[in-house]
Amino acid sequence: MKDKISKFKSLIKKYGILGTIKKVLNYVFSIIMNILHSLNFIENKKLSKSLDEIIENKNYDRIIIWRSNFGWNVPLFQRPQHIALNLAKQKCLVFYEVTHFTDKIRGIKKANDNLVLINLENKSVQKLLFTKLKNTNKPKYIQIYSTDWKMKLDELKQYIQNGYKVIYEYIDEINPILSGTKEIPVNIKEKYEYMLTDKENIFVVVTADKLKQDIKQKRGTEKLVFACNGVDYEHYQNIDKDFKFDEKFKKILDQKKPIIGYYGAFASWFDYDMVKYLAKTKQEYNIVLIGTKYDNSLEKSRIEDLENVYFLGTREYKILKNYAAKFDVCTVPFVINDITKATSPLKIFEYMALSKPIVTTAMDECKKYKSIFIANNNQEFVELVEKALKLNRAENLEYFETLRQEALENTWENKARKIINLLKKEEQISD
Repeated sequence: MKDKISKFKSLIKKYGILGTIKKVLNYVFSIIMNILHSLNFIENKKLSKSLDEIIENKNYDRIIIWRSNFGWNVPLFQRPQHIALNLAKQKCLVFYEVTHFTDKIRGIKKANDNLVLINLENKSVQKLLFTKLKNTNKPKYIQIYSTDWKMKLDELKQYIQNGYKVIYEYIDEINPILSGTKEIPVNIKEKYEYMLTDKENIFVVVTADKLKQDIKQKRGTEKLVFACNGVDYEHYQNIDKDFKFDEKFKKILDQKKPIIGYYGAFASWFDYDMVKYLAKTKQEYNIVLIGTKYDNSLEKSRIEDLENVYFLGTREYKILKNYAAKFDVCTVPFVINDITKATSPLKIFEYMALSKPIVTTAMDECKKYKSIFIANNNQEFVELVEKALKLNRAENLEYFETLRQEALENTWENKARKIINLLKKEEQISD
């Protein structure tokens, strides 16, 4: 102890009090950094071993790295998660991008045998993954959304230079309204324009006829497949009979009034005027709205001022089906514009799986289905909701069978298979 005190005194004498404090802090910092480096080394060693085990599994035909802005464990479990899950089930090894913020994953986490959640924001994890994949002889793909605003064009080109093909999911009209900006973000615009020119390395998946026509006109039909949105049929068939609803919804149920429901985004393309017209015309109905505020349009509409309109906010995917199962009629009241003309509403297939009568506005992607009642104006919307309410299984077996068949034709499994079949064609040509 005396030696340490003596040494400390000599340091003060040599460097002064401030200089000594600085020396001590630097020493402590170096110790901490050494510990962190050691921990990081151990962590990377474990990660390396885990990746080796996953890649050496060989129970897959191709590798897909899914670049996602959405995360995995988010309230709205939608197309990206469903497609990734079903690609994995059909012999694709899928590395799905998550973030530490949304998913609390610093490295990787296996979701199932062929689906790995991976934090690509962690540069050491990203470097390790691509180093491991470099030595594999399986076809490799990067999957991105047309609405992806994070990835720069240069990064996409780098993937291609390293031997990756690209699966470009063209899911929405390229429109600034969707990004909430005055202009289309540069990263979105540049990747879209590049996709139109690179027919060799980019496969295009479209979700609506309008988007398909756009691609056909600008780049042709090469490496193109139509795969609209779909449904996890079994999930919507298994309603939790003993589910405990929140107090607000319980009070709505207690009124014993017909429930006209909608769930999804609340944005400028939602037809608030149409729903208000329904609420005012049919005060004996309760209108239940569930979902996320995409902008301030809901507040501006003042729709909540109406006594028979109830906005419940967001409900997680796992429990949303229980609320929707209580709807007597399900709706998609969207304004018809460039955005909605190119929209494949995911919820229509979920409504079908719930075996609920459906009323929508005249969106092109809704007109394709026999089970959907199409309203062209406010008055028609009211009349068709009224008509849908009168339907019952005993007297309308054909209608409810149509709902079931159209749901089964549009499962996520079928959509993933379409994408895989497109890739297989090119893989066979390459062989």
